[in-house]
Amino acid sequence: MVFLRYGELDVIDGAFVLVDSKGVRTMIPVGSLACIMLETGTRVSHEAVKLAARVGCLLLWVGDDGVRLYAAGQPGGARSDRLLYQASLALDDSARLRVVRKMYSLRFKDEPPQNRSIDQLRGIEGVRVRKIYEVLAQQYRVEWNARRYDQNEWDKADIPNRCLSSATACLYGISEASILAAGYSPAIGFIHTGKPQSFVYDLADIVKFETVVPIAFATAAKKPDKPESAVRYACRESFRKTKILKRLIPLIDEVLDAGGLERPKAETPESAPMAIANKESIGDVGHR
Repeated sequence: MVFLRYGELDVIDGAFVLVDSKGVRTMIPVGSLACIMLETGTRVSHEAVKLAARVGCLLLWVGDDGVRLYAAGQPGGARSDRLLYQASLALDDSARLRVVRKMYSLRFKDEPPQNRSIDQLRGIEGVRVRKIYEVLAQQYRVEWNARRYDQNEWDKADIPNRCLSSATACLYGISEASILAAGYSPAIGFIHTGKPQSFVYDLADIVKFETVVPIAFATAAKKPDKPESAVRYACRESFRKTKILKRLIPLIDEVLDAGGLERPKAETPESAPMAIANKESIGDVGHR
């Protein structure tokens, strides 16, 4: 995957290029990339989008360093096997519970209690999360009451809660980008369900206490005039330094593999052939 910013993405002389404001062309090997993340100040031509789709390269329109995800082109790529795998895990009660237990163990660094349902694990999780907030607040010397905010009355929330909400929003952006780049659906979750970003919340929750939550409390301790932007800049810098995408994408497969189901094939013997077959291209198998 590559990040691109401040330039126009186009196809010139059959090549995929980024042209900057001075006319300098940078060749982009689109056929060997799984994903191109388009940051601030990027424009894309119609021909560039067509070529990216043809070779199976996902385009994502994101904020700087992935702190927001605004849109995705051809999400999921040209393959159905990963979507079927994710759905089969979510629909199998035993497999789903194994996935949730794996998420729990990765998040809290220990094994969850045995013989507990997902609802019971969620309750245990809530208690531990509240305790972690209290510990971090003491560590950063931040006055902490509770995790509460109202999106309709954002300015009435205290600074720690505003910082936490902004930090998690940044993590949701990079998490959704990871899920789409890996060829899965953001909507098919295991702990969270029924929302367009259910799996995004699942994935982000695994790593948030070691990534963006300390950033939120550290920022709140400084009592900035604009806490939201201060947190966003700090998260961007952290994502860049830690190369968080290199961790998130393998983490998705690690979590799903805990379900213990065999991955389905993209095609089955019962699949009906196309009435008029298209010419095979590199984008058919997809890179994701």
